[in-house]
Amino acid sequence: MAQTVGDFIVNRLHDWGVRKIFGYPGDGINGVFGALNRADGKIEFIQARHEEMAAFMASAYAKFTGELGVCIATSGPGASHLVTGLYDARLDHMPVLAIAGQQARTAIGGHYQQEVDLPSMFKDVAGAFVQQASAPAQVRHLIDRSIRTALGERRVTAIVLPNDLQEMEYAEPPHVHGTIHSGVGFNKPKVVPYEADLRKAADILNKGKKVAILVGAGALGATDEVIAIADKLGAGAAKALLGKAVLPDDLPWVTGSIGMLGTEPSYDLMTECDTLLMIGSGFPYSEFLPKEGQARGVQIDIAPDMLSLRYPMEVNLVGDAAETLKTLLPLLRDKGDGAWRKRIASNLKDWWKTLEGRAMQPAKPVNPQRITWELSPRLPDRVILTSDSGSCANWYARDLKIRRGMMASLSGGLASMGAAVPYAIAAKFAHPDRPVIALVGDGAMQMNNMAELITVAKYWKKWSDHRWIVCVLNNEDLNQVTWEQRVMEGDPKFNASQQIPNVPYHRFAELIGLKGLFVDHPDRLGAAWEEALAADRPVVLEVKTDPEVPPLPPHITLQQARKFSETLIKGDPRERGVIAGTARQVLESILPGGDRGDG
Repeated sequence: MAQTVGDFIVNRLHDWGVRKIFGYPGDGINGVFGALNRADGKIEFIQARHEEMAAFMASAYAKFTGELGVCIATSGPGASHLVTGLYDARLDHMPVLAIAGQQARTAIGGHYQQEVDLPSMFKDVAGAFVQQASAPAQVRHLIDRSIRTALGERRVTAIVLPNDLQEMEYAEPPHVHGTIHSGVGFNKPKVVPYEADLRKAADILNKGKKVAILVGAGALGATDEVIAIADKLGAGAAKALLGKAVLPDDLPWVTGSIGMLGTEPSYDLMTECDTLLMIGSGFPYSEFLPKEGQARGVQIDIAPDMLSLRYPMEVNLVGDAAETLKTLLPLLRDKGDGAWRKRIASNLKDWWKTLEGRAMQPAKPVNPQRITWELSPRLPDRVILTSDSGSCANWYARDLKIRRGMMASLSGGLASMGAAVPYAIAAKFAHPDRPVIALVGDGAMQMNNMAELITVAKYWKKWSDHRWIVCVLNNEDLNQVTWEQRVMEGDPKFNASQQIPNVPYHRFAELIGLKGLFVDHPDRLGAAWEEALAADRPVVLEVKTDPEVPPLPPHITLQQARKFSETLIKGDPRERGVIAGTARQVLESILPGGDRGDG
């Protein structure tokens, strides 16, 4: 039997090292699916419940493996459904290839069913490389160039395949004018700055007396190097959300997350430092960085367009984080642990007491912060953590103490709802021998995560370690937005937009063969986590949480206080609970560990 274009595509993807594809079938892409079937398992196809979830899985697979993520969908709505997940990869600089079907070449331009101008649709999200194939001999270089571009530039790329083309007999490009003869292979280069630029950076860092480091996802492979640099400079280090796993939280100079979901020690670190070293981070909120002119700056990033973007840096170093830090280290003077580090350690000690006090404050019925506080000491070694966007991300950012060997991620640049469960599924396909835990709000669960539990039910028996847990924070509220309305806009909670139905998520899990647990009392949380981690199958742990526990920012501005006051003046439908919940959390910052009762 002659090799079809679909067969060639599958074989070429395999030659590039692709072993898993996430997606959903349809007649516009049947030629490739037939080839996957004939390939007898060379590439595993993972069937999501929705194409958007498949694209999220491809993005997360790239994050958790460092390899290319691949997703596939049919023409028309199948392809358009991919876009949100692809933007997640695009904004977090992940190498992902999207393969989409298209109507027959003779029908294109004829207002045909499911005919969408896919190259134009993908142009922004996959602008590094998006092409529609028109002839068998063209497909070879489209595959090769799309993958090499995705890996080399850490970008999203896309290939559109008309359905009639997929079934045609494949032919190699002839050796004539107007043809392309591409090859397979990409090796990541070693990228380091020139020595003169490194010396300029070292001069600035050596003169700093209060050095602050900010690490992001670009430093995930440079843990040892970051620690060595920080120790030599006597620096403190904060972490952007995507860099949560860069540094273990048991180090007394690691201040945790930064930004609106960040910690007070990270806020203090940035407002008091005289020198800033930013490594592999595109952290977006400049108001949480030093004031312009306060600190001298050095930045390291592999992407030139991310340099000096959030803070005006004196020295910008284009390079791989680990390799650049290795070459920078011998140029630095050893400052040891002086007063600056002692102050950081003191702030951290007080902060952890404050967090514990906040987590233990009474709520109706369960304080959501206590969920992650109880989980943190119970985290298994080598666990992979994911979080959705929303109020659950606050507790993920602040309360979970990362240890060496753990991994953690979420939708960073896009901050999309609905990513935590597909991320957690992709984590299991990337590392089936590792435990995985996802934190999800009930809004995201209802939006699209609930259906993907069916995907878990379909595949979990293939995973060598069956520990896969999703914790659903059920407060019947789109809580993060509710608090943003109150604190940023000065508006009371708008029930019509914010209140959502109460759903028994744990019972749905049981219905499809998973384990369901339900907690509506804080004293049962610890035992529930232990039961979930000891289960012989994936678990949905549903916790009934109090929506009036505020996700406090690390620093409350005068404007935020005024807006919150306006909310109360206008009359919030949950005013009494809002006042009580906020008072408990704020007082805990002032009097950590004290007994505030139920008032």
